[in-house]
Amino acid sequence: MKDLFIRNREKLNAHLNDGDLVLLYQGSAPKSTADAHYTFKPNKNFFYFTGLNQENFILAIQKLNNKLSTTLFIEFPNYEVEKWHGRKLKKETATEISGIETVLYTQEYESWLTKNFYGDKIKKVYFDLEKLDWNEADSYNHKQALDIQKRFPFAPIGTIHPVALKLRMFKEAEEIAQMQKAVDITKKGLEDVMTFMKPGAMEYQLESTFAHSIRMNGADGNSFPTIAAGGSEAVILHYVENNRPLEENTLVLIDLGAQYKEYAADITRTYPVSGKFSARQKEIYRIVLKAEQAVIAMMKPGVPFAELNETCKKVLSEELMHIKLIASAEELSKYYYHGVSHHLGLDVHDLGDRETVLAEGMVFTVEPGLYIAEENIGIRIEDDVLITATGHRVLSADIIRTTDEIEAFMAKR
Repeated sequence: MKDLFIRNREKLNAHLNDGDLVLLYQGSAPKSTADAHYTFKPNKNFFYFTGLNQENFILAIQKLNNKLSTTLFIEFPNYEVEKWHGRKLKKETATEISGIETVLYTQEYESWLTKNFYGDKIKKVYFDLEKLDWNEADSYNHKQALDIQKRFPFAPIGTIHPVALKLRMFKEAEEIAQMQKAVDITKKGLEDVMTFMKPGAMEYQLESTFAHSIRMNGADGNSFPTIAAGGSEAVILHYVENNRPLEENTLVLIDLGAQYKEYAADITRTYPVSGKFSARQKEIYRIVLKAEQAVIAMMKPGVPFAELNETCKKVLSEELMHIKLIASAEELSKYYYHGVSHHLGLDVHDLGDRETVLAEGMVFTVEPGLYIAEENIGIRIEDDVLITATGHRVLSADIIRTTDEIEAFMAKR
């Protein structure tokens, strides 16, 4: 993987001018309560360029004389601290993982930065300044940018986020392999969920069954909080309470994914709690599956991303009009109220342009759904799809999805 991170950094060269400096910070986990902290989540752009997921590291990438120079700052190993909080990464290990030869300690960062500013080597500084909402709190990277702007007001500030977005849309072979592994681990987790499922089981037991399975099979953990929505709760897109019992003859919508070496899977399946679908459940399931298959079939380089959802809506509306659930296509939004796809990678909703056209190396979810509240039916089917040079490859093709396959599997439990 070291070569991947070296290549990722080299890709920056075309997007930087001479004298540009990119600063990325890992930060640390915030306090939760008393002396406890939340689980640390690495900055995914930092990981993309280094392969490192430790707290408090700093990455500096300079373009000088049209060449990139990279410096990594890591925490100083201190046994008195380590015996309480765990081993620190050593310089040679950091180099082995990232391919970065110049590794200093974070205590040296401020003097290093000051010397570069006053040595006139820095013309503009780029930070990772992603912000999706006006009222979103400042990240650690935002706070560092403000501090440096205060100390060195003559240096223009920019954001590297649009560049990271362009780069991360396209997955290298090593990344695709990690994502395939995440999907394969998710497959085993779903099989364990189906094996356990029965009327009277709690939604949180499905959640915990999946979490146990994927950790036992090598996952970092969940790629996002599991949605295990039984019966009427399945019409709520981001239902995460998972605190109700499963009722006989109902469905459970389970949206989940394993994370493997920081790369995410994102899969949704809808299962019959009692092992068999009713005729009505099968009818609605067939429509959702038909929409998913239609969208996947059209996925290839050159197809506008927006056309995926238009195809999905066309199939769903035609089928719902056929069974007389709606009278016109304009009524579809009552039963289908989200998009059919998003980018997938280091993040579940990965960086990517939704106004782009599909291209080789991109990975997308495909997730049509129908949510009929008056019938307590919520059905979503979601798979992960890689765009290839000539078409596509469904990374999750081995995860069973038809009603016949699901019923046959559950009958053997």
